[in-house]
Amino acid sequence: MPTHIPTTTLNNGVQMPVLGFGVFQVPAEEAERVVTDALAAGYRHLDTAAAYENEAGVGRAIAASGIPREELFVTTKLWIQDAGEQAAPAAFDRSLQRLGLDYLDLYLIHQPYGDYYGSWRAMEELNRTGRARAIGVSNFHPDRLVDLIDHTEVVPAVNQIETHPFFQRGTDHDVMRQRGVQHESWGPLGQGRDDLLTYPLLTELATAHGKTVAQVVLRWLLQRDTVVIPKSSRPQRMAENLDVFDFSLTEQEMTRIASLDTGVSAVFDHRDPASVAAFGTVRFDT
Repeated sequence: MPTHIPTTTLNNGVQMPVLGFGVFQVPAEEAERVVTDALAAGYRHLDTAAAYENEAGVGRAIAASGIPREELFVTTKLWIQDAGEQAAPAAFDRSLQRLGLDYLDLYLIHQPYGDYYGSWRAMEELNRTGRARAIGVSNFHPDRLVDLIDHTEVVPAVNQIETHPFFQRGTDHDVMRQRGVQHESWGPLGQGRDDLLTYPLLTELATAHGKTVAQVVLRWLLQRDTVVIPKSSRPQRMAENLDVFDFSLTEQEMTRIASLDTGVSAVFDHRDPASVAAFGTVRFDT
């Protein structure tokens, strides 16, 4: 039987499953198979992006699954090249077409670059018309998030940022909580850090609970009120990542994991000028 996945209530009343399935770096030719397996395992929250170039495969898996649309929570994202009040609606329509859907549960600005204020105005309209049930951002640091909130009408429902035991984002988390924005973790299993799954402290806690390190890490994030979207191409691992609702970490265990924070991204520094300049030139067939 698929696991029952709890939901969290976003700031506009929309219910979002706290654990979903991410498809970052899933090749387009594998996306349909991988998402089909994920849906069979019990996932009902799917996270993709125009820049992942696999929306069509995700859409085919959804269509073939026979799962009622209202039981699914589907997220995709707007890439930098399509930023702005004029370009964003067309990019949204292309994503919907590739996914084979007539609305999204969550639409995110993928990166805090380009004319994201124009994008947000367009997304507010998509939200008002119900084509995007909720709208949010990704990779926004607290200063940019607060500035966006203070100068626009709709408060982002979600901010999806890199978060894992080695990069815990405590300040980001506190600001989001104060402002009513749901913290969502991408790369929850240490994107780019191969040593996370073998780290001694995490291995010790996994053994104590009869769980895998991945399950302990996901549980730790969930207990921090953080939505998680782990990715795996293997059905066994997909099922394991769902099996995190039958145990809890103690306050002491949570504190021990908190000691692992390095404060440094494993992937990309969103405030490094050279990196930002390079990132802004990346183009996808969106």
